[in-house]
Amino acid sequence: MTVRSFLAPPGRAFLLSLSLVLLLALPASRVSGQSTDTDEVLQAEGYITPPQEIADAVLAPWYRNVTLSDVNAEKTWFLNEMGDGPIPVALLAKPYEELGGLFVDFAANRNRRLTTRGDAGLRLTSLEGRTVEVDIPQGARVSNATWSPTGDRLAFFAHFEDATHIYVAELPGGDSRRLTRQPVLATAVMGFEWTEDGEHIATVLVPEDRGPRPQPPVVPEGPQRKVTREGENILRTYPSLLATPHDKDMVEWHTTGQLALIRVEDRNVQEVGEPAMFEGMDPSHDGSYLRITRMVRPFYYIVPVSRFGTVEEIWDADGNVLATVREDPANLGVDEDDEDEEPQPRDMGWSPDGNGLTFLLQEPAPDSAEAEEQEGEEESEGNGRKDQVIRWTPPFGEDDRTVLYEADRRMSWHRFSPDMGVLFAGERRGDTSHTFAVFLDDPEERFTIYRDDTEDIYDDPGSLITTDPSLAGGGWWSGSPGGSGTTIQLSEDGEAVFLLGTRYAEDPLETAPFAFVDRVQIRSGETERIYESDNEGVSERPLVALSLEEGQFVVTRESPTDVPQSYLRNGDELTQITDNRNYAPDLVNAERHLFTVRRPDGIEFRVEVTLPPDYRPGTRLPAMFWFYPREYTGQEDYDETLARFNKNDFPSFRTRSIEYLIRLGYVVVQPDAPIIGERGRMNDNYVRDLRNTLYAVIDSVDAKGWVDRDRMGIGGHSYGAFSTANAMVNTPFFKAGIAGDGNYNRTLTPLHFQSERRIYWDAPHVYTDMSPFFRADDLTGALLMYHGMADQNVGTFPVHTPRMFHALNGLGKDAAMYFYPHEGHGPIAEESLLDLWARWVAWLDKWVMNPESEGEEGMN
Repeated sequence: MTVRSFLAPPGRAFLLSLSLVLLLALPASRVSGQSTDTDEVLQAEGYITPPQEIADAVLAPWYRNVTLSDVNAEKTWFLNEMGDGPIPVALLAKPYEELGGLFVDFAANRNRRLTTRGDAGLRLTSLEGRTVEVDIPQGARVSNATWSPTGDRLAFFAHFEDATHIYVAELPGGDSRRLTRQPVLATAVMGFEWTEDGEHIATVLVPEDRGPRPQPPVVPEGPQRKVTREGENILRTYPSLLATPHDKDMVEWHTTGQLALIRVEDRNVQEVGEPAMFEGMDPSHDGSYLRITRMVRPFYYIVPVSRFGTVEEIWDADGNVLATVREDPANLGVDEDDEDEEPQPRDMGWSPDGNGLTFLLQEPAPDSAEAEEQEGEEESEGNGRKDQVIRWTPPFGEDDRTVLYEADRRMSWHRFSPDMGVLFAGERRGDTSHTFAVFLDDPEERFTIYRDDTEDIYDDPGSLITTDPSLAGGGWWSGSPGGSGTTIQLSEDGEAVFLLGTRYAEDPLETAPFAFVDRVQIRSGETERIYESDNEGVSERPLVALSLEEGQFVVTRESPTDVPQSYLRNGDELTQITDNRNYAPDLVNAERHLFTVRRPDGIEFRVEVTLPPDYRPGTRLPAMFWFYPREYTGQEDYDETLARFNKNDFPSFRTRSIEYLIRLGYVVVQPDAPIIGERGRMNDNYVRDLRNTLYAVIDSVDAKGWVDRDRMGIGGHSYGAFSTANAMVNTPFFKAGIAGDGNYNRTLTPLHFQSERRIYWDAPHVYTDMSPFFRADDLTGALLMYHGMADQNVGTFPVHTPRMFHALNGLGKDAAMYFYPHEGHGPIAEESLLDLWARWVAWLDKWVMNPESEGEEGMN
């Protein structure tokens, strides 16, 4: 076991310049050099590291592998944003302001997420496999890389310590230049938008005449206050809320920016209107008009910033407000009576031909008398409130609206062919969705493209393919709201469309799913399959459609032992393009068993077991269970979630993959844990089903001769942490537990949790019986808990962990708690991750691998 002082990760000098002072302030470890003493490791202060074989797994550079899915319009270059592993804690510790769920890196005028989640570089790959590194400015992290609509340029955010700027790279050389003179304000609007002609970029800038940052009052101006509203206000337990008038002023100051159109060719800036609290923007094809969404006061103390009121408007390029699309008040949780409200435009987007907007609008609801009169007619004839597809042209007055198509019932979405000659739309009745087409020169007749029973995943007709060539990142249309403005790909003769789908097997353990592309004649419904993936020992998925007419695709292929690679597929001919690597062959090639276990109540569920390298049959080894229970209404409901399993997929490893423990000689057991019950009452059976699941799994792996029943640990994250503690208070099986970012007292989330929709006062026994805090005196084994001090998950306030530790400590139980500074719901900093694994390994070594040493020395 290696224990070390805090050191910066190698090759990160440009990151450390962000906050060198923070590094100097961090505490040094009190333990150094090599140590195999578990208590010394568990009690060490400062950041420490695990055994080298675990550190190598955590830091394995899988991020160097690429997938060719983000392609330019000309289908000649593919983009990959290149990571460089977990970030240093110095970057995570950069000062920020927390304002009602809005986290602001105030030194750089950007959302903290952009500071902590950026990448190190950008790489372009051609179809021939040639690579080009995009020129990245010195000392910057990058994000939001976006192709120009014309495909010859690439724009991206460059994040510096004190500012964010937009850079534009030219193809094919990758040389880049700064576009913005004034820094971007990337707090609420965390991106930018190209105009469709590729000549401008719309963004929000820091206002040049920005006033001084509001200062908090030296003397409090009054108490913090919250007052109930009329009605039952069922709100989640939000971790971050505004508390004072100063907080409100800070939100306004941090989100008020200058909307601008920047001409890419010469960097000319056109300011659009006055500064406002922008939340979204969507420029027209040439930038003459913009749909904008801005946040409006009043602000509130009971919901986060994301639920404050907004106004959506149409502006011209001079900032004149031409029309108000909709006004949405703050979502405060109380159901408002909207019966008399006028219907709002839905699914709005810019017309493909550049002439205004299109949207859906349903006719108003009838009054109660008319509704009763129409009820029988609607049931017998299928007629509901009429819905319209409307085109809205400049200058966007009420008289500038034209009805393109009218349906007898509500439509879910609408799209067009590129020339707007064909309308595609969807409607839904119960579990059945219907996708149809209408030729707008004869709108009286509509043609069914497919009907889809959304409950039957084994009969997938596919989804419409759009003109975006990237099938992996938006080039197929799933039929759900959103993504307005995209166009549907037609065949060259304009008479057919293309569907991308996946066919699943009823027994996925025997037969892997396969992807397909069908050509469907719009008028006749005649279908021709033009692509079907290989699924014989290989998982293949189409990434990019190079030519749907000729059946040319870029695909990704992988197997349980072959790392994913991108290929050019031309019919039956395959040409490999990428050269990705397997960075953990021993983990990839480990012996895995996936099998079904039957519980006493008859429910069958899956368990995956991974054995250590060089495992000798019949050898019983210490085991680590890792799980996350989920709720279902029955066996069929559970089975449906398994159908999308692909037995040919390459194993996926992350920084906290529990399989790394096989390198230390543990058997890793990962069971599903179905909780079964009536919808709305599933948790009535939580404790029983949890206990019976673990009984059945342990009996099964014991019967197979893999596991030493006297040396077993259990763990999980979030709801898995909650369930880990429950397993240890409701069963006697486990010597140790590892619980991360958990909730141990459900009465602290009294108004719903997970799928539970009864509040505490409806079912107090459920909330208390499921809370391991109330059963802490029954806990068997030793429980290690870890928690991010900045956890923003609504159900897992960091307070849960110290309170549970306090209880266990007072009860004389064996427990440890590790609180990670600046981390959220799961650690992401390199130092935190390595330290976490060091504590895990020592904990399991003490209580599971070598339980005879139990109790030799207490914890502080």
